[in-house]
Amino acid sequence: MKNILVLMHDDMGQEARFQAALDLARALDGHLTCIDVAVTPVSVPDYATLGGSALLLGDEQENEAENRARMEARLKVEGVAYDWIQTTGYLSPSVREAAGLADLIVLNRGIKDAYPDMDEVASEVLLKSGRPIVAVPHESRGFDAFGHALVAWDGSAEAQAALRAAVPLLQHASRVTIVECEDGSVKTPAEEAAAYLSRHDIKAIVWRARADMDIPSTILLDQIEKQDVAYMVMGGFGHSRFVEAVLGGVTRRMLHECPVPLFLAH
Repeated sequence: MKNILVLMHDDMGQEARFQAALDLARALDGHLTCIDVAVTPVSVPDYATLGGSALLLGDEQENEAENRARMEARLKVEGVAYDWIQTTGYLSPSVREAAGLADLIVLNRGIKDAYPDMDEVASEVLLKSGRPIVAVPHESRGFDAFGHALVAWDGSAEAQAALRAAVPLLQHASRVTIVECEDGSVKTPAEEAAAYLSRHDIKAIVWRARADMDIPSTILLDQIEKQDVAYMVMGGFGHSRFVEAVLGGVTRRMLHECPVPLFLAH
């Protein structure tokens, strides 16, 4: 996990993404690729005929050029290897296009009713890029790679993918706890996940919750608070986003409410 892609755009989540990406690059001895996207404006027909869209795009490109100058000046004194991609387009497709050789993508989770909708961007990139992502709260200022890692486990293909992808990160954690909600449906028990990690020299403990204690997302949020968790590893969107939106889902709720960074794989 050496190639870390981070979205750079002058919005309320940029500082959270930037600080987390720096911490991850240092912890993993990695290389940072910064993709700075000047967002194409949504066209309004009457305004577009007067050249308004072009004016808006020009302003956006100028703003992001200034953003690059500010952020690169900071990067040059951070001691982290990096390169920079400057592009124009929409956030999610631009990130996905740049993700071909990325091992990990750093994004942030959104603010209610704010633009851009970073929860939507994180969901799109997770589902369509084929890469794990780290989604940090917009107000966070770093990523504690050496703290306590919580792994959400239900034995699914998504949970297995997240566990495998997170190994290089989990090797730095001071503690690893695997949380399983026992409802009779888990075909691959958490002990097998712990055994897998042990072969990578990661010692993990299993904490099993009864299904009647609460719904899985509430159990996870409670454990994050009680166990002083630095970040959480989980599979993302075991069900379709439509099903999660209609019926509710762990991924969607964690994207909205989780107080710590999420390492997600699909």
